[in-house]
Amino acid sequence: MGRGLNRLSAVSVKSARTGKHADGGGLWFHKREDGGGQWVLRYTIHGRRREMGLGSWIEVSLKEARDSAERWRGTLRTGVDPIKERDRLKREAARNLHLLKDIADDAFEARKAELKGEGKAGRWFTPLEQHILPKLGKVPVSDLSQQEIRDVLSPIWHTKADTARKGLNRLSICIKHAAALGIEVDLQVTAKARALLGRQRHKSQNIPALPWQEVPAFYASINDGSVTHLALRFLILTGARSAPVRFIHERQIDGDVWTIPAEAMKGRVDKTADFRVPLSTVALKVVADAKRHARGGYLFPSVKKGVISDMTMSRLMERGGMEARPHGFRSSLRDWIAESTDTPHEIAETVLGHLVGGAVERAYRRTDFLEQRRILMERWATHVLGSQA
Repeated sequence: MGRGLNRLSAVSVKSARTGKHADGGGLWFHKREDGGGQWVLRYTIHGRRREMGLGSWIEVSLKEARDSAERWRGTLRTGVDPIKERDRLKREAARNLHLLKDIADDAFEARKAELKGEGKAGRWFTPLEQHILPKLGKVPVSDLSQQEIRDVLSPIWHTKADTARKGLNRLSICIKHAAALGIEVDLQVTAKARALLGRQRHKSQNIPALPWQEVPAFYASINDGSVTHLALRFLILTGARSAPVRFIHERQIDGDVWTIPAEAMKGRVDKTADFRVPLSTVALKVVADAKRHARGGYLFPSVKKGVISDMTMSRLMERGGMEARPHGFRSSLRDWIAESTDTPHEIAETVLGHLVGGAVERAYRRTDFLEQRRILMERWATHVLGSQA
């Protein structure tokens, strides 16, 4: 095996053409057409040919790849499959994640791909970080008791009911994650803690919404052409949530269709499916006005950097003495559809980006009702304009 080793050089790796290049001893460099590449160790064990990835050439140098290959060749010489041995070592390392803080961090990392914006907003982790980990983070997860959980959450169980409930749910996910890592835990510990905490007195309240009949008057009042006023107008006209509106970029608009990236859609089961929003003539006029304020392609930039904050539009309504909040305009739109049109349920729900029906039904129904929604949103814009229409 010693003959023919170290055939490659750092320069030849950098300038390598697309294809597979041998360094010797089973170490290969696979160069892709897109410029990426990976180190691979080929070996045979028990008559079976296997390939073991050793990392990207951008992150792993030629020397590091050779050292890694030699290490695993040593494992192979003992009769042990390197891939199985690496998996065993990973499981063993995972078992060392025994403190609740370590488990919570690992569980969060594992779920980032499922979360909106990979959890960058921090809302998934916040209930744990603020209310549970400060007191229980250093407790071995296998020793966690329902009494400890109750004592930590009881101060906010009724006063911050929603936060406490989310914290308990996140903790349950962490416990299940620990079990999946092979750690002995009590999978019922959060259920037992919930039983000790009892029923919550607090009743969740819906976000206040402006009655659809009053929307035209409010729309007419936000007319100074500022970024905040334009963003609110666009939110009302499209029925979209605040975040996609705040982060809308010029490249997301093609003609009279605004495509919201899948990762920006709250509650979507299919994280790969973008959502198309038909823009009414009035909404397109708002877009044209907003482009005068655009920065970096973003239509609603903040004064300093980035885009307007989550509270900017809410505070405008609050200063006006209103109980309603921006998110409530989705309810205003939905109520208007229900009370003023004969729109079928599945189209009405699709307007708000809601998933309708079960997985099987959605698999067979491929349409997003774009044309029907386009007509409906023009009618909504006419209502919103009121006497201005």
